[in-house]
Amino acid sequence: MHAKINPNYFIISLILLVKRLSLSKVSDMSVISENIKHLRKLRGWTQGDFADQIGIKRSLVGAYEEGRADPRLNNLMNMAKLFDLSVDQLLSTDFTGKSLEQINQLKSDGSVGGFKILSISVDRNNEEMIDLIPQKASAGYLNGYADPSYLEVLPKFQLPNLPKNATYRAFEITGDSMLPIKPGTVVIGEYVEQLADVKNGKCYVLLSKEEGVVYKRVFDYTQEHGQLFLVSDNKVYSPYKIDASDVLEIWEAKAYISMDIPDPEDTQMSFDQLKNIVMELQQEVIKLKD
Repeated sequence: MHAKINPNYFIISLILLVKRLSLSKVSDMSVISENIKHLRKLRGWTQGDFADQIGIKRSLVGAYEEGRADPRLNNLMNMAKLFDLSVDQLLSTDFTGKSLEQINQLKSDGSVGGFKILSISVDRNNEEMIDLIPQKASAGYLNGYADPSYLEVLPKFQLPNLPKNATYRAFEITGDSMLPIKPGTVVIGEYVEQLADVKNGKCYVLLSKEEGVVYKRVFDYTQEHGQLFLVSDNKVYSPYKIDASDVLEIWEAKAYISMDIPDPEDTQMSFDQLKNIVMELQQEVIKLKD
C-alpha cells in the first residue's frame, strides 16, 4: 500500500535531500541503482519477487536498477524497510561487493550513512510550512517523523520573521519541567544538521528512541562519554543523560507561542543558576570517570 504524497511535498523533500547529499560530498546518484540490484540479489529475489514485496510493477524495478528512473520517496522508504536499512543508508552508502554479514557489521559499528532525509511541507508557492506536532500527536512522532503521510495531516503554519535559510518544526510542550515555559506552549525549533552544532546550555527539542520528544537545555559530552546531559529549567527535576546514538532529531529553540502572559516574577534562569547546573554536570562527569 502506497503512502499518499502531495507532489509539492515530494519535490521539496528531494530538493532538500540533494542539498544534504552535496554537503556530504556524495555526488554519484547511480549508487541507488546498484544498491537495489545488489541487495535484491543478495536475498535471492527476482525482480518480480522484489516488486511484489514493495507493491510496484516488475518493470519499474528494472527501470530503477538500470538508472532509467529514480524511486519516489514512498518507494524508497518501502525498499529501505525491506532491506532493514534507513533511507539515507540506501542512498549514501555503496553496498556493492559486500556480503550480508559485512553490511550488518557496517550497520552495527555506525559506519553506514552520514545524513538523513528530512521531509518538509510546502505551500502552493513552494514556500516552506512549519509542521506543528500537537501534544496528542507527539507520541506518534517517534514512528512517523520520517513518514510523509504522517506529516501531511499535521497542522501547518508560517511565521513572517523567521530566517528563510533554515527548516523549522513546532512542538507543543507538555509538563512543567521547563518553567516559565508552561505546558501547552508551542516551541519553534530550527533543524540541527549534526550533534557537533549543539551549543552547550541552549534549549533544544530532541527526538530520541527512548525518550520520544523532549524539550530541555542540552550539554554535549559526546566526546568524553558519547552522551548528552539534559537539564530542566525547573529545579524540581534532576538532570539526566541520554546516549547520543539514540538521538534521531535535534531542533534548536528559536521562538515560542503561548497563550499565557508571564507574571513579573516568572523570570528566566539566572546566570548563577545556570553556572550551578554546569558545575553539577561536571561533577557527574567526574563520577563517570571513576
